[in-house]
Amino acid sequence: MIGVDYGDVRTGIASSDLLGLMASAVCTVKPGGMKNTAVEVAKIAKAQNAVGIVVGMPKNMDGSEGPRADVVRAFVDLLRSETPLPIFFEDERMTTMEANRFLSATETYGKKRKEKVDALSAELILQSWLDRKRRAEAAENGN
Repeated sequence: MIGVDYGDVRTGIASSDLLGLMASAVCTVKPGGMKNTAVEVAKIAKAQNAVGIVVGMPKNMDGSEGPRADVVRAFVDLLRSETPLPIFFEDERMTTMEANRFLSATETYGKKRKEKVDALSAELILQSWLDRKRRAEAAENGN
């Protein structure tokens, strides 16, 4: 699976291991423009042999969709035209804050931080989706 933290300037990308247990940050892309970003994400998904894509959905703290949700939906519409892979949404509340907290704890600042925060946010989005999926499968199997 590929995880995506879409942004107007930078988009973070993460991928899961083959068993779908762990997410890892891959990179940050800055191709310029929503369409170019969709093309780049589709290329990365293909290169990674992904079976699906998880995109972070911006939500307000009360769970309603935030104003950026329409932008993300427009990006996903473009992404769907670039890849046949299934695309899933995952609540991205607090992921950027959590990523920044981690980078502060590891004393990552400046340009290096900007390059890592989006990929780390994508990793957190994908890991959340993987964990939720695994819990749902365990519940279905009575575990």
